[in-house]
Amino acid sequence: MARFVNVALGQLGPIQRSDTRAQVVARLCELMREAHALGADLIVYPELALTTFFPRWYIEDQAEINSFFESTMPNAATQPLFDLARELRVGFYLGYAELAQEAGELVRYNTSILVDKQGHILNKYHKVHVPGHAEHEPWRRFQHLEKRYFKPGHHFGVTQAFGGVIGMALCNDRRWAETYRVMGLQGVEMVLIGYNTPVHNAPAPGHDDLSLFHNRLSMQAGAYQNGTWVAGVAKAGLEEGVDSIGGSCLIAPSGEVVTACITKGDEVAIARCNLDFCAIYKKTTFNFDLHRQPQAYGLIVERKGETLAADGSPLVPASKAD
Repeated sequence: MARFVNVALGQLGPIQRSDTRAQVVARLCELMREAHALGADLIVYPELALTTFFPRWYIEDQAEINSFFESTMPNAATQPLFDLARELRVGFYLGYAELAQEAGELVRYNTSILVDKQGHILNKYHKVHVPGHAEHEPWRRFQHLEKRYFKPGHHFGVTQAFGGVIGMALCNDRRWAETYRVMGLQGVEMVLIGYNTPVHNAPAPGHDDLSLFHNRLSMQAGAYQNGTWVAGVAKAGLEEGVDSIGGSCLIAPSGEVVTACITKGDEVAIARCNLDFCAIYKKTTFNFDLHRQPQAYGLIVERKGETLAADGSPLVPASKAD
């Protein structure tokens, strides 16, 4: 018997700095109600879905920074979403800024959680590929200070949930092939990704017109090359003067987009996903046991960045040269 899960994309429009968490959670609940009416088992929300995208500002006051973070989950502000999930029996993925206690110290993470139909947190993920910069760069039209505000996570895990193997990632993670492959090696059948992506890329403005293309390209490649469904969900629109892409979409293991949002506002799109369809790719073109050659991939973990010789040519370790 085929394993089906009805997955809803819970795209958000902009969240302004003056918007309260109660207002945002009410919007999330409305999206969940709509998803439930359409038959959803699971709704996927964006990255940092509870507040405006605060890394666009250079903030020195620690209390002000911490005001964007959650120290517990659920908490008083988010409890209505968990209660509604239990009432409607709809699970969810939610991205938020987490203030964690580790070895007696406060640590800030860009976090997502997977919640089941009973409102229980099944798994938590900390963003690994933290982009941007750490210090104030006044030349930018707006900042992208994720490296200042977030500590990187350390691994990509998967969870048995919703009848299959579910993985999580966040925003910039979707651009890195390693994100999908590490989960692919754990048998992932669906990767959930929330994101906030500004249209304007200050270090590379020539990429601005390619933002939506790159968004789909990376997720479609990850889906196809690992035989997995991928759900990518945006917080989009003009937020505090910064325009962000939408483009929320659900991608099949074939790499094909099966449903997508068409606005830059609060919107739900839904598709019925056959998790058994993953096997068509996992057992043929991307049968890892048959076709992968790990002995040839050593540089992936031995070297962090590109290394060139003095003349600019690729530097190949002598022991690995032909």
